[in-house]
Amino acid sequence: VQLQASGGGLVQAGDSLRLSCAASGSIFSVNGMGWYRQAPGKQRELVATITRDGSANYADSVKGRFTISRDNAKNTVYLQMNSLKLEDTAVYYCNCNARRTAFHTVRDYWGQGTQVTVSS
Repeated sequence: VQLQASGGGLVQAGDSLRLSCAASGSIFSVNGMGWYRQAPGKQRELVATITRDGSANYADSVKGRFTISRDNAKNTVYLQMNSLKLEDTAVYYCNCNARRTAFHTVRDYWGQGTQVTVSS
């Protein structure tokens, strides 16, 4: 299973960005999907997750500003980021919990990361 993230970039505080991440390859099923981020000198942290049926969970720091969604038919997860702040600057990683075939166990997969930089 490969995850390809896109949509990062350099924006000003208050702007919006939309990240996308598509899972591809040998996929039998995809369960939860999510976004994490890692700022320089900090540990990777959860941003938002979403279950297959659409139930979302957010970090307190992004509640009300970010919205996670997914398209199960495309095995794609999105992160709409509004009212971006300087502290949102980080590398954003997508994640999914998936099964390659009916005979494989479920495991986590990670994308390569996409840089989001928010300037003043």
